[in-house]
Amino acid sequence: MLKVFLLYLAIVNLIGFLVMFIDKQRAIHKEWRIPERTLINISIIGGSIGMLIGMSTFRHKTQHKKFTLGVPAILIAQFAIILFLLKK
Repeated sequence: MLKVFLLYLAIVNLIGFLVMFIDKQRAIHKEWRIPERTLINISIIGGSIGMLIGMSTFRHKTQHKKFTLGVPAILIAQFAIILFLLKK
């Protein structure tokens, strides 16, 4: 079960990182963008670390408080939930 969970986290964080890259490239080329709601939802389902690394690496969404405060807040909440579940 733990291996499946860790594999899931690895995949969803890779997706989060790649989505930030894709959205940055689309922004540069003035193409259709990935909706912000989709980006936030990727963080919510476990991709917040990948999203943060992508934001930093590609300097993308770093001027938007929704992302600079929201994604770290989601990550902290996720860590709190995991700690709570581990103590149970």
